[in-house]
Amino acid sequence: AGYELTLTRMISEAVPIPVIASGGAGTPEHLREVLAEGRADAALIASMVHYGTYTIAGIKDYLDQHQIPVRLVW
Repeated sequence: AGYELTLTRMISEAVPIPVIASGGAGTPEHLREVLAEGRADAALIASMVHYGTYTIAGIKDYLDQHQIPVRLVW
């Protein structure tokens, strides 16, 4: 159903440390939303890739296309 964007944004704006969103990722769009709108510094995506629904490369490509900074080469 997606991450809790309002709460994530409130925490991200209130603390001086990186915020990692957890729980809710079902699509690359959810990930884009929590990084852009929720202002999380990172997010967990375990079930998206564990079940083979998406690949890490595919998710990174989607985020890159939507101007979300990602490391494309490692």
